[in-house]
Amino acid sequence: MAGLKDFSQRHPRLVAWIALAIGMVVILLWSARDVGLLPTQLGALVIATIALAGLCVWIIGWEDSADDANVS
Repeated sequence: MAGLKDFSQRHPRLVAWIALAIGMVVILLWSARDVGLLPTQLGALVIATIALAGLCVWIIGWEDSADDANVS
């Protein structure tokens, strides 16, 4: 457990990306359960969702970078 806590302190954006991606993929799969997508279509949506989660974390990180630059 200490290793997981240490990892999350060293890589907060990666942990945020993983957590957001898991949540978004769960919502996607639950929403698309009765749509009748092909496995390749569903796979492409999952990959796009994971990329979108990473983009969201990256954009939110801009605010942190701006705050760090103003402090110096």
